[in-house]
Amino acid sequence: MSHQAPATSRSVLALALPMTLAHVTTPLLGLVGATVIGRLGDAALLGAMALGAVIFDAIFWSFGSLRMATAGLTAQAVGARDNAEVDRTLARALAAACLVGLVMVLAQVPLASAAFRLSGASPEVIAGLSTYFHIRIFAAPFTLANYSILGSVLGRGRTDLGLLIQVAINLVNIALTLLLVLGADMSVAGAGLATLIAEAAGTGFGLLVLARLGSHPFRVPLAAVRDPLALARMLSVNADVMIRTLLLVASIVIFSVLGARSGDVTLAANAVLWNLFLVGGFFLDGFATAAETLCGQAVGARDEARFRRAVALSLAWCLAFGGAISGVFLIGGDHFIDTVTTNSEVREMARQFLVPAALAPLIAALPFAFDGIYIGATWTRAMRNLMLAATLAYGAVLLAGQGAGWGNGGLWFAFLGLLGARGLGQALAYPGLVRRTFAGSRPLVAAGGGADLRLGGHDA
Repeated sequence: MSHQAPATSRSVLALALPMTLAHVTTPLLGLVGATVIGRLGDAALLGAMALGAVIFDAIFWSFGSLRMATAGLTAQAVGARDNAEVDRTLARALAAACLVGLVMVLAQVPLASAAFRLSGASPEVIAGLSTYFHIRIFAAPFTLANYSILGSVLGRGRTDLGLLIQVAINLVNIALTLLLVLGADMSVAGAGLATLIAEAAGTGFGLLVLARLGSHPFRVPLAAVRDPLALARMLSVNADVMIRTLLLVASIVIFSVLGARSGDVTLAANAVLWNLFLVGGFFLDGFATAAETLCGQAVGARDEARFRRAVALSLAWCLAFGGAISGVFLIGGDHFIDTVTTNSEVREMARQFLVPAALAPLIAALPFAFDGIYIGATWTRAMRNLMLAATLAYGAVLLAGQGAGWGNGGLWFAFLGLLGARGLGQALAYPGLVRRTFAGSRPLVAAGGGADLRLGGHDA
């Protein structure tokens, strides 16, 4: 039913690379959508499409904890060889996804009103955005369910199936966008409907994939889904990861806002350089996913030696790729800048800050890898607290930089400091967390014969 991944370099790469490919397909979807709407020749519609994508990314990304928490808890159940708990974890995640998604659908009017006010867009853009929003919002339960399904698949060590599900959703979305927008002349309504249908189809396909693996979450008794201790643990892990994610998003938004205040040229230059970091993030996130699976399964199996080997390999490969990516950016960054923009002022400004932007993937490698390790081990409370401390340090550096007139260089210094502080804090906390997790290690078997995953649990 589930795959126990050994802690080897081969398994790290086998887990990481499929998810890297899955991440690469996502920007393609956005590019196709923008191109199709752009061919209609109405700037307001293109703006509505772009703004709608940003709004839904912000809303759904806030609940990305469903994917990560489900992956960590599932990996521990797989490591404990408790297939029943694998299904129970998935059933609880799907229940939470449906509940939160339905709340979003029911609350769509106030959600839309708040998002539209914050956007400050023109009435023409809001008109198109409203149409898109009130169609796509019905995809919320399916989108969140897909997060849960993906987390379950990844926790089992089947990133190949995770890639298959993600690519299938994106291909259906692209095909329907072309058909409904250009073929049926439905404009932004067609784009919203295409995403709704694709997410629903993805949920059905994902459940079929899980069924082929022998997983049947809908057969789990309601009493097991509602188990108070298990629910409390799941919600606690999700809440911690959500807070960490919101702090990270807030840090990025502050970076963008302060860059915008420095002028249009600085804003554009930072946008060009930020794409370098995003490309690096595709690779690093794949290794974070590998760490979630390998470390979670080792914790579930109460195998400290295997856990430490998985940690060492995850860190080594993530740092190696981070260093390689930074090297490529340092060598080819000038060409990348010239390809992305033809504005001479933006090019000159971007070159001034190419070095810190190129170094970002190398510095980010440590916190990316540790995020996967911490999520797999469900040390999410520690991860949340360390993120909070790093964010406060980031804010202090930004304030100091603003007062000293460091300008855009201060922004990049602060951002690299945020990444470095996160990685250093996680590295310092790691030894104590390992000792507590594996103190008196024994198989996770409860009195009833099933795995007692609470023993290896939340910051234990």
